[in-house]
Amino acid sequence: MELILLRVIPERDVKPIACSLLETFGDINRVITAPRQRLLTVAGVGDDVIAEFRLLEICAKRMARARVMRRPVISGWQALLDYCHTMLAHRETEQFRVLFLDRKNMLIADEVLGEGTVDHVPVYPREVMRRALELNATALILVHNHPSGDPAPSEADISMTRSICAAADALSITLHDHLIIGKSCEISFRSEGFLQP
Repeated sequence: MELILLRVIPERDVKPIACSLLETFGDINRVITAPRQRLLTVAGVGDDVIAEFRLLEICAKRMARARVMRRPVISGWQALLDYCHTMLAHRETEQFRVLFLDRKNMLIADEVLGEGTVDHVPVYPREVMRRALELNATALILVHNHPSGDPAPSEADISMTRSICAAADALSITLHDHLIIGKSCEISFRSEGFLQP
């Protein structure tokens, strides 16, 4: 953290700012992805520091994305999980993403199809299927986050997944999995038995 701050606040002792940021947000991931308004509450943090954090966040997300785009997703599962954690684990509100795959399980698109609150995100199976058809996707992986950090699925998560699975089945589209991303772990609906093989 100090090295990052030294790039934008040269010739100054940045250790107090680094310590304050880590105390406030918990770890470097949460510092880098924190909202602008919350970062500005930390003494010594200004627009230059926030711009540096945004640059680091964008670079991390693009590097993670490069590891999964146009590659077989199912055979590179750990890279996919790393990507999902990079994109979602430190968000303060729920976001619902769909990974659209072709017939060789290559990732052709990763799109946000819902933005929500701290404990809910609206998802419409019809919109998921419409977009899958537009992209000529033959398989899907659903992904969303739980800002609370606990990836345990709610009844609403299970019900929504079943609705999307039924719609996908009707269109001969495979639903490989639904991942819920927590702060440091994830739940796979397939592994937990919520999706039948």
